[in-house]
Amino acid sequence: MKDPLDRLRELLLETGYTIDGVRERLGDVAATALSREELVPALRATRDGDPLGTLIRLWWLGVPVEPPAGLPAAELTAAGLLAADGPRVVSRVHLQPWETGGYVVSDRKVRPGDPALRADHVVGAGGASANLAQLVSRRPVDAALDLGTGCGVQVLHLAGRAGRITATDVNPRALELARLSWALSGIEGVDAREGSLFEPVEGERFDLVVSNPPFVISPAGRFTYRESGFEADGFCRDLVRQAPRFLNPGGTCQLLANWLHVEGEDWRDRVGGWLTLAGCDGWAVQRDVQDPAEYVELWLRDAAEQGTDRYRGLYDDWLGWFEAMRVTGVGFGWITLHDSGTLDPVVRVEEYGGRVELPVGGYVEEVLGSITAAHRLSDAELLAARLVVDPGVVEERIGPPGAEDPATIVLRQTRGLCRSARVGTVEAALAGVCDGEYPLAPLLTAIADLTGENGDELPGKALERLRLLIAEGFFHISTG
Repeated sequence: MKDPLDRLRELLLETGYTIDGVRERLGDVAATALSREELVPALRATRDGDPLGTLIRLWWLGVPVEPPAGLPAAELTAAGLLAADGPRVVSRVHLQPWETGGYVVSDRKVRPGDPALRADHVVGAGGASANLAQLVSRRPVDAALDLGTGCGVQVLHLAGRAGRITATDVNPRALELARLSWALSGIEGVDAREGSLFEPVEGERFDLVVSNPPFVISPAGRFTYRESGFEADGFCRDLVRQAPRFLNPGGTCQLLANWLHVEGEDWRDRVGGWLTLAGCDGWAVQRDVQDPAEYVELWLRDAAEQGTDRYRGLYDDWLGWFEAMRVTGVGFGWITLHDSGTLDPVVRVEEYGGRVELPVGGYVEEVLGSITAAHRLSDAELLAARLVVDPGVVEERIGPPGAEDPATIVLRQTRGLCRSARVGTVEAALAGVCDGEYPLAPLLTAIADLTGENGDELPGKALERLRLLIAEGFFHISTG
């Protein structure tokens, strides 16, 4: 007889309990309402009692249902995934289809009015999980580590491009549910280990380390899925500092993180200090920042604390703790470390909240290469280099109608990070002629002749601006 998880997977696929199937069945109105934790539209959309509607009610909405045909209810009840409710069954877990084609098993979603979360609650895959998956490099690797695997969702993304996967978590229950996620997704051979930070893999090295860690900064570690118990943002700091010891030469570590904004301190210095001490090439991007009240409200809402008797007390204690540390905000973003083997590591810390082309992992190595090239090339090497403008760059000129010269020239990327940069006439002229055929030096000489600039002074003035444009991917060094 087949394993009950194999039978469940077959039923899910046959019934259409997939990302596309659930979206189509619920429709936009019900799906949007669910994002607000409102169940009524979804219950109306699944009230016909057909197999797909029944599975959505059972595994996604968490309401009791009559067991549909083909559901191995007795075996799943014995395994702890279901519970009897008279003649009906109710799920004890949340089972969601994922974009990889697999499934993610977690504890049931907590909604307003539900009992308080258990300390070892295992949260399902959501926005942060999807963000990390979009960030991670697509390069195939031999060995990958998912540090803080939670419900195991990152393994679903790594399975197609990592020969060997190790997954760790400090929460034994997370590993238990992650194994179910992998089994239902047809993934075998994951080495799951219990422990904090890098303790379970001490002495080992990996080509790729990914982590959606417990980065929430709070006065107490109440829930293992989001809080580490480390002081302030110390967990993310230590993760960044320790990661290089576990990377193979050429290896990469990519993670999500929170960091504090403290009165009288530049947050870039704080995060840049973490990366500098790591000793690898590093790139940190702040994608969002919240004031202390917004941050506390977000995470109290995440645990369905709003409307409870303890809400105001928790809110006040958390704000008081931030105030004692002179916290003015909390930043959220990405951090990428790369062991390039250099003795001159490059660190770039920036704030960028704009739209980006997804997946970032499809070109993240190109971004790192641009950052390091801009830093490491000497002036002489840069003048001798043949530059090529990125094929996704377009130019915008803004000025009064009929004016001979534009008031503003902007270079804009239509792919990748989709940055924009306001430039002068020299950089704009280079963008028009840099095709990788000629070295930079004679091009600058020609531009000086055309613009009336001092040919001896122009290179010195232009190189600093060009380094920034190279670091941000507007120009590349031709290797052809």
